[in-house]
Amino acid sequence: MWTVYLVECSDSTLYCGIAKDLAARLAKHDAGKGAKYTRGRGPVRLMASRGGLTKSEALKLEIAVKKRPRNDKERFLRE
Repeated sequence: MWTVYLVECSDSTLYCGIAKDLAARLAKHDAGKGAKYTRGRGPVRLMASRGGLTKSEALKLEIAVKKRPRNDKERFLRE
C-alpha cells in the first residue's frame, strides 16, 4: 500500500510525494538523499498524509494535491 504525504521544508516551502514506507522516505529527505527538490532544504516536517492507497490512487492524489493552492493542500489531503 502507498501513502501520499505533504512535508514542510526548512525554508517553509511544501513538498508532496508518495511512498511505500513513509518513515524511511522522510529519513531520506532529512539525509539529503530524497527528492532533488528537498535536498538542501531539510530537515522536513510532516504536515499531512493519507495511506492505504494503491500506487495508481496515490499518484492521482499526489497530482490533485500539487494542483491546489498552498493554503489548501494540507486540508485537501486530510479530507
